[in-house]
Amino acid sequence: MMVLFGTAHAGADTPMPTPSMTVDPNSVTPGPIGFAVIVLIVIAVALLIWDMNRRVRRVRYRDEVREELDAEQAAQARSEELSAADQDVSEPATDADSGDAEHPDSNGPIARS
Repeated sequence: MMVLFGTAHAGADTPMPTPSMTVDPNSVTPGPIGFAVIVLIVIAVALLIWDMNRRVRRVRYRDEVREELDAEQAAQARSEELSAADQDVSEPATDADSGDAEHPDSNGPIARS
């Protein structure tokens, strides 16, 4: 069965060599300088996120105020149109320049004889 997996019985008796440490473990650690760099990166990212949230919130508030102002202007324009329409209905128009008075129920000027 050992032959099926590609290992010979003779090869299983030899121990596997373990690699030895050739580098000083103190020279490959980040140390205090690496820790300081990571802390500065974390602080910079936190400040960028805070500034982004502030800017997004400001844009959202400006958009809400703009929508409110547009709604107020539309309501004011509607009220002005209604008041102008009320004035037009209460004061019928007459054509004094042509001399032909129009009857309100007819489609044209009244014929004079």
